[in-house]
Amino acid sequence: MIYRENGQFKTSYRADQAIFPIAQDRLFIILLLVVAFVVVPGLASDYLLRALLIPFVIMSLAALGVNILVGYCGQISLGSGAFMAVGAYGAYNFFMRIPGLPLVPAMLLGGLCATCFGVLFGLPSLRVKGLYLAVATLAAQFFADWMFLRIKWFTLDTPSGSVSVSNLQVFGMPIESAPAKYIFCLGVLTVIALLAKNLVRSAIGREWMAIRDMDVAAAVLGIRPMYAKLTAFAVSSFIIGVAGALWAFVYLGAWEPAAFSVDQSFRLLFMVIIGGLGSIMGSFFGAAFIVILPIALNLFLPALLGLFGINISTAGISHAELMIFGALIVWFLIVEPHGLAKLWSTGKQKLRLWPFPH
Repeated sequence: MIYRENGQFKTSYRADQAIFPIAQDRLFIILLLVVAFVVVPGLASDYLLRALLIPFVIMSLAALGVNILVGYCGQISLGSGAFMAVGAYGAYNFFMRIPGLPLVPAMLLGGLCATCFGVLFGLPSLRVKGLYLAVATLAAQFFADWMFLRIKWFTLDTPSGSVSVSNLQVFGMPIESAPAKYIFCLGVLTVIALLAKNLVRSAIGREWMAIRDMDVAAAVLGIRPMYAKLTAFAVSSFIIGVAGALWAFVYLGAWEPAAFSVDQSFRLLFMVIIGGLGSIMGSFFGAAFIVILPIALNLFLPALLGLFGINISTAGISHAELMIFGALIVWFLIVEPHGLAKLWSTGKQKLRLWPFPH
């Protein structure tokens, strides 16, 4: 009976089209943001922030970008790691080559570099789809690996391709400590998630979903497939590029092209599938599942096996973690193929009718 919208009347079109039309949802989001911005940085340890929360926030942002392309527009992409690499190295070049350039504009310029790269490798989507498009975008991954490893200009002529940044500042405030890095990443995620939520509810968002559901019918209705697909690649690549810059600058600090390998692309795709295709909230759920579960298994698996008198080596823990993780992904996709976001939506729907039978 707590989660009811009875008596919450909409008196304007603007109120009816609000992102969170139910008052309980608005209150929950406000409390969640207060806890995330105020409570968590004050109570969480540096290890928890650096090892868990900062990666979760950044990967949530990257998964959000992938979900716009794969979930909302229906264009399968395996080049997300390449888009992150372009965003990271693009931001690095602007940051190092332009004296005094602030961090935020450098990240946005890195995102624009990823946008151009994404649109270039999104051109095959105008002619092919499905598995063929996935292979075409996978080519972006191998091209980016070769480009940043062989062309020394992108890495300021470092022989190994490894680069690093330090003394990061935002509006004159240093972001060297773990709480400062976490708040900065969370602020970027909050702003971009709000913009993405409004974007997918706009006219261009509806065009993406029409192309996803049936591109031929969408073209008959007057929707331009070229414009819809390329804008989806552009917006998605920009968000992933900004996430790549955050991953390199804030989380890693020093990185090389191997940090954005094809494994990163598959991880992001798994996040979107597990969290829920075509759902902003699903991007957060999928990132939490992929980032937190391996760490939780690594922490609790030895203790659980110890209860049965089983001693396991560090290598054995690593192999068992991968097997359990893979089995859980397969099991979950069988049980709920629409992702964690569907479970969240079903739970909210049941709360609306509780305690009455339904």
